[in-house]
Amino acid sequence: MSADFWAGYLSGAIGIIIGNPLDLLKTRIQAGSLRSIPAPPLNAPSDAQRTPLSHWTSLLRGAAAPILGYGALNALLFVTYNRSLALLSSSAAGSDGSTSAHPSLGAIWTAGAIGGLATFVVSAPTELVKCRAQVSSPPKSSLLVARELWSRGGVRGMYLGGGITSVRDAVGYGFYFWSYELSKRYMHSAFPVNKNQTQEAVNVLLCGGLAGVVTWATIFPLDVIKTRLQTHDLVPHPTLNTSRQPLLQPPSEPIKPATPSALSIARTAYANEGIGVFFRGLGVCSARAFVVNAVQWAVYEWTMARVFGIKASPVSG
Repeated sequence: MSADFWAGYLSGAIGIIIGNPLDLLKTRIQAGSLRSIPAPPLNAPSDAQRTPLSHWTSLLRGAAAPILGYGALNALLFVTYNRSLALLSSSAAGSDGSTSAHPSLGAIWTAGAIGGLATFVVSAPTELVKCRAQVSSPPKSSLLVARELWSRGGVRGMYLGGGITSVRDAVGYGFYFWSYELSKRYMHSAFPVNKNQTQEAVNVLLCGGLAGVVTWATIFPLDVIKTRLQTHDLVPHPTLNTSRQPLLQPPSEPIKPATPSALSIARTAYANEGIGVFFRGLGVCSARAFVVNAVQWAVYEWTMARVFGIKASPVSG
C-alpha cells in the first residue's frame, strides 16, 4: 500500500502542476466567470510591472489544495479499488476456485466506481477549495479560501456540493479504470512490447491519455453542475424567479438566498443557456485530460517499477 500511495502521490502532484493552467481555464469557463471579470483595482500592477514569477504563480492558482490532498485521495482510491476488485474477482471464481488471468471489465468498472465513491471524503473539500480559489476576485490562496469556508459552516461548509461530487467521482473513476484497462489490453495485443521499453512507454502514454479523455467525456455535465454549485455565490447567474411584488406595496426586506441544489443549478443553466452549457469547456478539458493522465500513468508506472520494483500496475490486477 505504501508503494501505491507514494507512486500515486508523486504522479498526481506532477499531473496537477502540468495541467493546472488548463484546469484553471476549464473551471472559469464552466463557472461563467470569463464573461464577468471585473476591472482590476487602480493600484493593481500592470502587465508590464508583473514579474515572470507572478505570471507562473497565477497559472497555479488553486493547485495547492489538490496537491496537498491528492496523497490521501490516491490512497483511498487504490486501496478501495484493489480490495473491491479482489473481492469481485473471488466471487466470480469458478467452482474449482480458479480465476481468469485478467479480471472482467465489468468488475474493473464496479471496483473503480466503489473506489471513486470512497474518495469523495477528500475530493469534495479539495474540489471546493480549488474551484473557489480559481474564480475568486480578487485572487485568494487555497488556505484563505479554506479558512473562510470553515468559519462559515465548519465541516458542513467544506462539503458544499459533496453529493454531486460523489456521483461524479463514482461514475468517472469507474470509466477511468475501465477505459485504461481496455485500451491497455488492446495495445498489448496489437502492439506487443517484447521487452521494447520505448514501445512500452508509448503504450502507457496513449492508454493513460485515452483513459483521461474517456473519463471526462462521460462526466463533464456533472462536473459543470458541480463547479457552478460550488461557486454559485462568487459568479452570479440569472435565476428562474417567477415571484412578483404586489403593486403599491413597498418591497419586502431582502432574504438571504439559500444554497441552490444541484438540480436547480442544472435547470437554471439549461433554461438560460441551453444544452450547450453542459459541454462548454470540454475541448480544453479533453486536451488537459490527455496530457495530464498520460504523464500521471507514465510517472506512476515508472515509479512502481524503478523505485519499488513492482512491474504490474494495479489496473491490471
